[in-house]
Amino acid sequence: MKRSKSYTGIDCARLVFAFLIIAIHTSPLAVASDTADFVLTRVIARTGVPFFFMVSGFFLISRYTCNNGRLAAFIKKTILIYGIAILIYIPVNIYNGYFLTDNLLPYIIKDIVFDGTLYHLWYLPASALGAVISWYFVKKLDFTKALITAAALYIVGLFGDSYYGIIENIPMVKEFYSLVFQVTDYTRNGIFFAPVFFILGGYIAENRGKFPLGINICGFVVSFGLMLAEALMLHSFNVQRHDSMYIFLLPVMYFLFSCLLFWKGRRFTSLRTLSLVIYIIHPMVIVVIRMCAKLLHIQEILISNSLVYYMATCFLSLITSSATLYIWNMYKPPVTKHSKERERAYIEINLGNLEYNARALQKLLPEGCQLMAVVKAEAYGHGGFGIAANLERAGVTSFATATVDEAVKLRKYGIRGEILILGYTDASRVHDLKKYRLMQTIISSGHVKKLNQQGICVKAHIKIDIGMHRLGIPVNNTDEVIKIFNMKNIDVCGMYTHLCCADSLEPENILYTKGQINSFYKLAYTLEKRGIKMPALHIQSSYGILNYPGLKAGYARAGIALYGVLSSPGDKTVADPGLRPVLSIKSKVVLIRELEKGESAGYGRAFTAGRNSRIAVIPAGYADGIPRSLSCGKGNVLINGQSAPIAGRVCMDQLIADITDIENVKTGDTVTIIGTEESGTGAAEAACNSGSISNELLSRLGTRLPVIYS
Repeated sequence: MKRSKSYTGIDCARLVFAFLIIAIHTSPLAVASDTADFVLTRVIARTGVPFFFMVSGFFLISRYTCNNGRLAAFIKKTILIYGIAILIYIPVNIYNGYFLTDNLLPYIIKDIVFDGTLYHLWYLPASALGAVISWYFVKKLDFTKALITAAALYIVGLFGDSYYGIIENIPMVKEFYSLVFQVTDYTRNGIFFAPVFFILGGYIAENRGKFPLGINICGFVVSFGLMLAEALMLHSFNVQRHDSMYIFLLPVMYFLFSCLLFWKGRRFTSLRTLSLVIYIIHPMVIVVIRMCAKLLHIQEILISNSLVYYMATCFLSLITSSATLYIWNMYKPPVTKHSKERERAYIEINLGNLEYNARALQKLLPEGCQLMAVVKAEAYGHGGFGIAANLERAGVTSFATATVDEAVKLRKYGIRGEILILGYTDASRVHDLKKYRLMQTIISSGHVKKLNQQGICVKAHIKIDIGMHRLGIPVNNTDEVIKIFNMKNIDVCGMYTHLCCADSLEPENILYTKGQINSFYKLAYTLEKRGIKMPALHIQSSYGILNYPGLKAGYARAGIALYGVLSSPGDKTVADPGLRPVLSIKSKVVLIRELEKGESAGYGRAFTAGRNSRIAVIPAGYADGIPRSLSCGKGNVLINGQSAPIAGRVCMDQLIADITDIENVKTGDTVTIIGTEESGTGAAEAACNSGSISNELLSRLGTRLPVIYS
């Protein structure tokens, strides 16, 4: 079941909590019992606003963020809604005499920034401010430290709220809170209150399923019982300045929200906006109900009976909000979302296969050897952010890129593991290496001297050339390697090499590779004998792991194998972990044409029907990364589980396939262009047919194809 199916509980709970918030402002049980009403409105209903903060955090706050665009969009939307709400309630504020207040300008600024221009609108500025604080806490500190920091702010706010009576007689502390209350009327705001719930929501999103349902239910029951006792005790001692913040509100919300994720089924996304509109509009409904009751002389029935008053407010708020949304949906501009059904062509990434491959490769390595995921070139065309984020969630803590910009991008995405740059980085960019905690490969003696001269400590791995004669210090130049270890501004964290023919099982190549391995180990042994403490070593890339799995090292770099394919379809390996392809390219049949014998199709009439034929037009071409060299039958696609040869030339944006021998093909049918080896559409086979290898084919996929994760 897809993750989105886990959101049914969140969707439905939105409406419940919206009605609970209305209870705070209508006191439905006051007609029966003050204690019962206190429990409902000042304890149970106090979970409402934290729930909505957590929902926002659940979908927004993550250490894995492509850029600040998501945050900016959330802030923009929240401020827009806030602005509209302020305008809506101007008549109510005029009626209440709001604009007759002394020192009006600073009062308005304070309300707009913190307290809201009407009592319930504080939620919107708190959302905007809380989102910003939470976002940067998580980005800079990671979840655990961010949660601790936000909890500390919450505790500060707690003593300005439910626990104020405990500290109001402590002079210095009281003076501090007096200053706070000059800026904001309450500590339940975007600084002290909202951040902890935003981060808690994000933490649950990153660690969902941590506890089974039974433990979450027990946790909720126990923590709610403790919160109830806490609230009643504080109320009885009359120490509450306000009653929004309780110590046990935090575990209550954690366990409650976690329970809701177990409610799976159909999505009710419309409830998201409906609940927000109800929240914003219900005070206006209260004003209308009270006015109508006064005009009709039915206050005794409609207002004095608080339960009827509450139910009338809920009902009219629901009706009014639904009508508002109905009108809005009629005129709002359409929103484009990527989906398999809507796209002309797309890359599909199977995250389950990715995690399987990572585990399978790790099992081949000896104890103490970590898998280093090579995610250069957008993770070989799979999408750098999505791949790295999901691997880190699965426990991979080391990554490798080809360039410093690729590495910086991953840091900005939120990747916190080690990142090694495998290629050249100009010495002038040492500030980026330091700022983003990156490790740089030393490619030559001249390169390392320039890095050292910058006066900034650089974490580095020394590349050793053992016969590939590309990058690295020659393996026999021991003295030069020792100099690098002793350089003032070079912190050597690793030493590695690259096997140039580890993919071959030919006897002479096996002999050559073993000689390379021995020469690298010999260098390491010599360095140790000369007093150099060895850092982590790594020798293997993908084929090194598969053909020489037992090598003792600190890391093993997994590139193409991590993505479930080999470079060429006929490659044999010593180890066969049953790798599964992660990527597939899919499109659809958009047009079917009938050709009579002798008719041609495509550029240059490269396809001529040798019989009465049917061809399918597929909207994907070489601009999407489909090699043009697969034209004229050199490549195949899969339709309805059967192989269809590519007919004629692959165009920039289209290709055609001969479907004469496939029955029941119709427009809209899914077409697999790159898939599995078993189907004949594997990346290695397609690459081979185009005169290349899968590494090149995948890393050159067009950037215009949307990536859809499954």
